Amino acid sequence: MAPSSSPTLRTTSEADEEKYANVKWEELGFALTPTDYMYVAKCRQGESFSQGKILPYGDISISPCSPILNYGQGLFEGLKAYRTEDDRVMIFRPDQNALRMQAGAERLCMTSPSLELFVDAVKQTVLANKKWVPPPGKGTLYIRPLLIGSGDTLGVAPAPENTFLIYASPVGDYHKVSSGLDLKVDHKHHRAHSGGTGGVKSCTNYSPVVKSLFEAKSSGFSDILFLDAATSRNIEELSACNIFIVKGNIVSTPPTSGTILPGVTRKSISELARDIGYQVQERDVSVDELLEAEEVFCTGTAVVVTAVETVTFHDKKVKYRTGEAALSRKLRSMLTNIQMGIVEDKKGWMVEIDRCQGW
Repeated sequence: MAPSSSPTLRTTSEADEEKYANVKWEELGFALTPTDYMYVAKCRQGESFSQGKILPYGDISISPCSPILNYGQGLFEGLKAYRTEDDRVMIFRPDQNALRMQAGAERLCMTSPSLELFVDAVKQTVLANKKWVPPPGKGTLYIRPLLIGSGDTLGVAPAPENTFLIYASPVGDYHKVSSGLDLKVDHKHHRAHSGGTGGVKSCTNYSPVVKSLFEAKSSGFSDILFLDAATSRNIEELSACNIFIVKGNIVSTPPTSGTILPGVTRKSISELARDIGYQVQERDVSVDELLEAEEVFCTGTAVVVTAVETVTFHDKKVKYRTGEAALSRKLRSMLTNIQMGIVEDKKGWMVEIDRCQGW
């Protein structure tokens, strides 16, 4: 939990100094810029979480025999806070992240915070770090809730204590690309298998993808696309986001049947695509269908909606529609306009940070 970088300072007006942290907002990437505060709550096994505390951001103390360190018993979430032109601060569908954490906690035999406590804790964290929410159009405040097995135990068993922690960092674009991503299909390694933890946001899902991702980026690719472990014929998801293909009026995405993470952005984009007349199918999508698609894009809290320009499978490279004519461009605009308060939120997706139990 130690800061890995320091905020980049800039000269500001006195008004900006009161309203914003001293950050070069135009230079933000997707990297840690430590903010001022974090939220911490603890509970013993068999008990419920009570209201936690806002504490200065910094290191945490943890037992060397805690289940998170020894067995990877932990979950994380990711969501964002947005500043609108009229200076409201909004968060996007935090209830969905709370429900997903509860599902993951049930799978890992952990105690999860209630939906109400989760949402209130996110609000408290954002309020405490409000000056770190970037100006409109300059980025977002990325919020990282963690649920970890923090008690001390030697054997493989449910953690005797769980810690719920939230920290935040202002961020810019996850992928800095001009037209779209260049993906490589990984036909050797698999991200998840049936009956495993691919359908929950377990900490253990992510370190195994690093080798494939590193090798792909070293070869000039933007990201890696994994295939299903059972047949190696169907696409699943990227290293940290969901994938869609478009052909005609049909938008298809792999089903969340245990090996695919049920993304909040994925769910939202599916609804928006249906709203504008597209048929959205959640089904197995083969590599052959991927290579024959007219358009491909990925979705996630970090990537939002990002077009895919090329996919390489073995020695075959396919190029897809991107730019103004792409459905992904329209869907991204529809989503971000809701998130930034540019259009009316008729979905009830946005939650304003105006009050919470702890403030």
